[in-house]
Amino acid sequence: MQSLCLKEVSQVCLHGCCSSPFLGVHEPQSKAAKPTSTSSACRRDFASKTASSIFPNTQFTNHESLPSVQQSFAEFIKAYPQFSDTYKVDQIRAQEYFHLSLSNHTCLDYLGIGLFSYSQLQKHESPTYGIASSSFPVPPQSPPPILHIPFFGVSCKTGNLKTHLLHGGPASELESAIRKRIMTFLHISENDYSMVFTANKTSAFKLLAESYPFQSNTKLLTVYDYESEATEAMTYCSEKKGARVMSAEFSWPRLRIQSSNLRKMIVSKEKKKKKGLFVFPLHSRMTGARYPFLWMSIAQENGWHVLIDACALGPKDMDSFGLSLFRPDFLICSFYKIFGENPSGFACLFAKKSIASVFETSTSSGMVGLIPAEKLFRSVTESPGTDSETEVDQLATTSSISVPLPAQASQSGRFEEVKTYEIQHSEITEKMKGLETSEISESEKVIDIIQEGILKDKGEIECRGVDQVDSLGLVTISNRARCLINWLVNALLKLQHPNTKGIPLVRIYGPKIKFDRGPAIAFNVFDWKGEKIEPVLVQKLADRSNISLSYGFLHHIWFADKYQEEKDKVIERRSTEAKDTDGNKRKGRNGMGIAVVTAALGFLANFQDIYKLWAFVAQFLDADFVEKERWRYTALNQKTIEV
Repeated sequence: MQSLCLKEVSQVCLHGCCSSPFLGVHEPQSKAAKPTSTSSACRRDFASKTASSIFPNTQFTNHESLPSVQQSFAEFIKAYPQFSDTYKVDQIRAQEYFHLSLSNHTCLDYLGIGLFSYSQLQKHESPTYGIASSSFPVPPQSPPPILHIPFFGVSCKTGNLKTHLLHGGPASELESAIRKRIMTFLHISENDYSMVFTANKTSAFKLLAESYPFQSNTKLLTVYDYESEATEAMTYCSEKKGARVMSAEFSWPRLRIQSSNLRKMIVSKEKKKKKGLFVFPLHSRMTGARYPFLWMSIAQENGWHVLIDACALGPKDMDSFGLSLFRPDFLICSFYKIFGENPSGFACLFAKKSIASVFETSTSSGMVGLIPAEKLFRSVTESPGTDSETEVDQLATTSSISVPLPAQASQSGRFEEVKTYEIQHSEITEKMKGLETSEISESEKVIDIIQEGILKDKGEIECRGVDQVDSLGLVTISNRARCLINWLVNALLKLQHPNTKGIPLVRIYGPKIKFDRGPAIAFNVFDWKGEKIEPVLVQKLADRSNISLSYGFLHHIWFADKYQEEKDKVIERRSTEAKDTDGNKRKGRNGMGIAVVTAALGFLANFQDIYKLWAFVAQFLDADFVEKERWRYTALNQKTIEV
């Protein structure tokens, strides 16, 4: 049976068609003058204010005793009055990403932003279907249709990374426009950096490792407190080329970088000697721990090439990074097509032009080109023997398209995760041949609207997703994320098993309440005996409550002598199965670490999202909750949850 708290938060109206305590505090009519205070004072007071203002001296031992979502939000605003200044985010969510509310699904399983907004994708649809706003709410009973034609397709490229970076290559007008918009968004100069598109983050890491001269620059040093498929791919490629792989360690319990050990690995007496590649993520996408930028400078001063992993950064975090000051040699970031709908997209690998010549001359895979929808669809309707058909046939062996397919409602009443399907050109051709002339004509009209919808003037493109982020700015986005993530941390720590000697329900790994923590959290849920509930089970149960979470594995944890007894209790060993660069299975590493549940807050996250997660986790206070869910799942003629 669904928690009353979960039901309550799922029924809150966000469209302005009924009164809502969440909308009532937004867009204040007049702002009182705020007293000036220093940044250091704000940081110093933030943690104490959070702890003293949110459920002070209170522990919740029953999920039915939680305050309502309205009561909680009222207390939230008292603790963080600055949150009201972020009302524009709620307006953008309601108008441009209304599907997030219509589906009643909370996406807490990935960070990042989309190039385009959801309404930008939908605006060519029937005019009878309106876009959500305070004056014209969307009818909840009428979910929007899904467009089956993508903004663009992806064509695989096999070639030499060094050549592409130094001399470029053929690119469509759409690809050139997207490249220009991304570099402008990230404040990266085309005069200083070259860029290639890759299929995903892992492809970008693998591509860089295959081309980097590890024979002469013999070391690879990474700074990750969690297992990452991308870093595993880079490690495997570099080891095949003879590189010595090293990893930073993270001090228990706060999982801060173990500074003395990392400094020893970076600093060398022979400063002029070439070291290798230093991979630095700026902050952990699992724990939310932020790392000092100073490590980049230390690495560069000691002869390292620096790769910045910006995939887990907030939408405007690059504004605070100071790219012109640190100037990394390489940078990797990723973008989604549509936020919250179809988490498919691509990654971008940037390389400083002055350093591109160090790459080895070798053929690599992983690079992609962006193909306009016009080429993918209209060309297959041309008559046989035309130049257009010949051009598309040449793409057929290497190209595929990412199509956002309609979400199907499952028996549990939620929308299933939308996945990316690759449709080969031959399949598209057959489907198009079977269409009536009138249908083909309609398809061409849709393609025209797509092109008009995203291509503005020649060489420019409308990416409403990043345009909206630019309009919000760093301060608004950062303040909003700071309030939400710290409230969630504090609320989770208030859950305690009844009739026990203070056994907490949740354990959080890494930073807890902190002013400058990132918008991600790693945690585990424990039963009343103090035994950990498997993260994969927590994820599956959350999925059935329309909450998307992730799970991962924290590693490279360093324990001081005083924590050795605790180490024996929390550390687990597991053997992982990995894949080589060709996709073949190979024996993985024996890992020592901690399996955890993770949640990440995108820039569109709101208070209802985090309250919904809190109310879900609180259900584990019921000692029989997991068993009840197993029986309920079986009663619905579904497979028993397998862990």
